[in-house]
Amino acid sequence: MKTQPTASHFIDGQYVEDTSGEEIPVIYPATGEVIATVYSATPAIVEQALAAAHAAEKEWAAMTGTERGRILRRAAQIMRERNHDLSVLETYDTGKPYQETSVVDATSGADSLEYFGGLAAAITGEHIQLGEDFVYTRREPLGLCVGIGAWNYPTQIACWKGAPALACGNTMVFKPSETTPLCALKVAEILHEAGAPAGVYNVIQGYGPVGASLITDSRVDKVSLTGSVPTGKKVYAAAAEGIRHVTMELGGKSPLVIFDDADIENAVSGAILGNFYSSGQVCSNGTRVFVQKGIKEAFLTRLAERLQGVKLGDPQDPEVNFGPMVSEKQLGIVEGYIAKGIAEGARLVCGGKRPDMAGFFLEPTVFADVTDDMTIAREEIFGPVMSVLDFDTEEEALARANDTEFGLSAGVFTRDLSRAHRMAAGFEAGTCYINTYNDAPVEAPFGGSKQSGVGRENSKAAIEHYSQIKGVYVRTGDLEAPF
Repeated sequence: MKTQPTASHFIDGQYVEDTSGEEIPVIYPATGEVIATVYSATPAIVEQALAAAHAAEKEWAAMTGTERGRILRRAAQIMRERNHDLSVLETYDTGKPYQETSVVDATSGADSLEYFGGLAAAITGEHIQLGEDFVYTRREPLGLCVGIGAWNYPTQIACWKGAPALACGNTMVFKPSETTPLCALKVAEILHEAGAPAGVYNVIQGYGPVGASLITDSRVDKVSLTGSVPTGKKVYAAAAEGIRHVTMELGGKSPLVIFDDADIENAVSGAILGNFYSSGQVCSNGTRVFVQKGIKEAFLTRLAERLQGVKLGDPQDPEVNFGPMVSEKQLGIVEGYIAKGIAEGARLVCGGKRPDMAGFFLEPTVFADVTDDMTIAREEIFGPVMSVLDFDTEEEALARANDTEFGLSAGVFTRDLSRAHRMAAGFEAGTCYINTYNDAPVEAPFGGSKQSGVGRENSKAAIEHYSQIKGVYVRTGDLEAPF
């Protein structure tokens, strides 16, 4: 397959192998079989990647934004031309169905490269007149950026971090999750093929210690992580030692509030997209579904009917619409939460079991009569488990929705637009949805508040997080001093 990477790392414009590193098996979640092996970066590989990125900084930053943007847009075009092969690889890497990866993953990555490629030439400073004097500002790159990826969207995350970083004139060393190591290598290969100079975008593999060695290196100016809150706290603390810039896109336990005047069909669609897309392995998922009591049973009935449309099977089959969990470990974690939900008294409406098939499959699972203090309503599960909770009033729904340490996303379904905007204003979350859920266009900012993160990805806001402003005061007349 043309898309298959040919080595473990991509450094300084070429594939690099060092088999003395720890073996990382690549397991196909649909079968449990090992389909490839990559090797964790040794200290020599880490040094090679950082040195390459550091050496490429000045040349890349010295190019005009138009020139950098042209390369990013060319990379976007290549990704679109190879969408099929990249989607097949994403499915092997993650287990997500091809029906999903073919329209979401490489396409979203291409959107990001195209958007920031178009924005690169518009990254400018401003002029501030002060009488005869004036100040001008320069928006300059931060330098060497490190990206740490998660396993649920390996192609997309590699681009969401790389595109704004490169548009601003930074270079990057990206470490994908050890669970899904393949896709980011193809992003690096395509960027280089599109004209990015050697060393501008590098990918190395590894477990936590490799990431830690990247984050604490004195040459690194910025760290961007997508991951869990516990990992985020460790990375944030390590980055703080060197006063490095940080973007954190962390976990959530997001609320989805459905009022009794909502269109039931649309609300069920939102709940499905917010709980079962990617087999529930999405950080922004609305896994606490608050349904106003007047429509609770109608909602549950229609939801159960719609879930009959789930088709499990070989995720490479375009007809299959529900794939396995990413790993046996994650499957076990989710099964543990299902057991807790039952033990704590939640009503299992449907699902909850492994189907009789190979791989790490788990049925879409719905709990009703969930209360706010249950474990399944408090902790991020990261699997296909929906918790349905009852509520009476708008004020109650908003207070309970915000009663969480997380603040990534929140959604509301209602025909009352005034109420919809009140809820959006009242949600303590960085990314909100009205009569939809989990839309993530590159033009819109994405990120969380509270424990769910720092900074924003995508949109013009991302430029702020990959660049810094320099102010220059210009005096046009004589300068006086007291002596």
